[in-house]
Amino acid sequence: MSESQLWDDVDAYFNAHLSPDDPALEAALRESEAAQLPQVNVTANQGKLLQLLAQIQGARTILEIGTLGGYSTIWLARALPADGRLVTLEYSARHAEVATRNLARAGLDALVDVRVGPALESLPKLADENPAPFDLVFIDADKGNNPHYLEWALKLTSTGSLIVLDNVVRGGRVADPDDTADDVRGTRAAIELIGAHPRLSGTAIQTVGSKGYDGFALARVLA
Repeated sequence: MSESQLWDDVDAYFNAHLSPDDPALEAALRESEAAQLPQVNVTANQGKLLQLLAQIQGARTILEIGTLGGYSTIWLARALPADGRLVTLEYSARHAEVATRNLARAGLDALVDVRVGPALESLPKLADENPAPFDLVFIDADKGNNPHYLEWALKLTSTGSLIVLDNVVRGGRVADPDDTADDVRGTRAAIELIGAHPRLSGTAIQTVGSKGYDGFALARVLA
């Protein structure tokens, strides 16, 4: 058995027991695939982790940067109370249309505000609305802009908020000094910002699974 097949099998085992099939989530994946969206959504066990983090956090407000087809959005929104709010930012209008349908099917459209356009244009507009600080921010968009997204996350959160940054390992490329691709440079800059910023305490975790070798970073906002 290959290493990647073993990872797939372990993911399948965990999912069967801890993240069993769910009609709305399965439909979201099918619709995203039918619409030919990139197959880069989080896995079921990663989605469940996001949901648990939001619940542990007691999140009432969540900001997501990078919606895609709304799969991770569904996981996160299900952690919110009935009067909670999730704002999700998506560059592609076509992706946002798919996500909006998926969220409506899941009965979460009243909780979720899908905003279309480049996130670095949407974020200043969101800040101008002077929203209550977000309890959790999930960043999973174009990796070259990771440090900019992280800086905006700091502006839109407060003490005790949690920031989750996805796909930080890049198949191990993040540690290769000769790799200067935009996604790697952006990810390194974000990791280094977490490590150096006086208002952040963070760590990063390597993962393997059906999406290959990658990982995520967690950062808590300090006073």
